Amino acid sequence: MDQRPPAIFLLGPTASGKTDLAVSLVKELRCEIISVDSALVYRGMDIGTAKPDAATLAKAPHRLIDIRDPADTYSAGDFRRDALQAMQEITEAGKIPLLVGGTSLYFQRLLAGDSNLPAADPLLRRKLEQELQDQGCPALHQRLAAIDPESAKRIAPTDPQRTLRALELWELTGKTRTQLWQEQAAEKQPFPWRALQLGLAPKDRKLLHERIEQRFVKMLEEGFIEEVAQLKQREDLHAGLPSMRSVGYRQVWQYLEGELNRTEMFEKGVAATRQLAKRQLTWMRSWPQLHWLAAEAEDLPSRVLNLATGFCIK
Repeated sequence: MDQRPPAIFLLGPTASGKTDLAVSLVKELRCEIISVDSALVYRGMDIGTAKPDAATLAKAPHRLIDIRDPADTYSAGDFRRDALQAMQEITEAGKIPLLVGGTSLYFQRLLAGDSNLPAADPLLRRKLEQELQDQGCPALHQRLAAIDPESAKRIAPTDPQRTLRALELWELTGKTRTQLWQEQAAEKQPFPWRALQLGLAPKDRKLLHERIEQRFVKMLEEGFIEEVAQLKQREDLHAGLPSMRSVGYRQVWQYLEGELNRTEMFEKGVAATRQLAKRQLTWMRSWPQLHWLAAEAEDLPSRVLNLATGFCIK
C-alpha cells in the first residue's frame, strides 16, 4: 500500500467554477486550500483576479494569496517551496491539502522536484523586458523557436513570461530549457504525497466562453478599471511587470494609456481570457492520471465528495 499522505489537486481553466467546488469540499472534508494561481499571489489585485471575497475566505481560508507586492516577481520555484511548506503544515495538522488553480507551470514544478534552474538575473531580465516592449512577444518567441524548438512548441507565442524565462535560461547557462528539464527529470524523487488529480471543465466550450464574458462584465461593474488606475499611479509599477501582464490587467492598462477605447478593451480582455482558458485546457489534456469532471453536472459536489472520500481513506 502507498503510505504517503493524501492530497487533492483541483485543476481547471479560468471561470470553470473551481473555487465554489473547493469551498464545498472544505465544508465536508478536513481540507485546507492552497491557491495555485500566479495572479492571486499579488496584493491589491483583487477584482481582476476574481480573488475570493472576505466571506468566502472566512469559510475556507486560502494559502498563498496576497503574499507578494505587484512590483515583485514570484517564480514557479518560489511557489514549490511555499506550497510544500504549506502542505506539510496542513498534513501535520491532520488535514488534507487541497491545491486549487489553473497555473500549469506551478503544478508541473510542484511535482517535478527541486529545480536546477538558475535564479532570474535582474540586469538580463530588464534587457529582455525592454526587447519585449520594443519587438513584441511573437518576435521573441521566434527567437526561442530557433534556439529551443521543443520549448517553443509548449509555450504560446502570446505568453511573454515563459518566453522570457526560456530565453533567460539560454543566455545564463548556454543550455536550452528543454535540456535543463531533462537533466532535472533524471534526478527526480518521488512526490511526498499521493494526489487525487481532478480536472474541472464544462463539456460545452460555449458555456465556458459565456462564463468568461459574464465574469469580465461583473469585474468592470465592481471597479476593475479603478483598481488598475490605482495600481498605475505607483511609480514602481509598469506594463512590463509579470503582475501587470496578467490577463485583463494588461488590457485595462492599455485602455488607461489611451491605446484602446472601452469597447476594444472589453473585447480584447475577453478574448485574452478565452485564449488563456484554451491554453489551460490544452495543457490539462496532456496531464497524466487526470480525472475529468463536467463543470455543469448537477451532482458535481456530491460526486467529487465521494471520489475524495474514497481516495483519502485508503
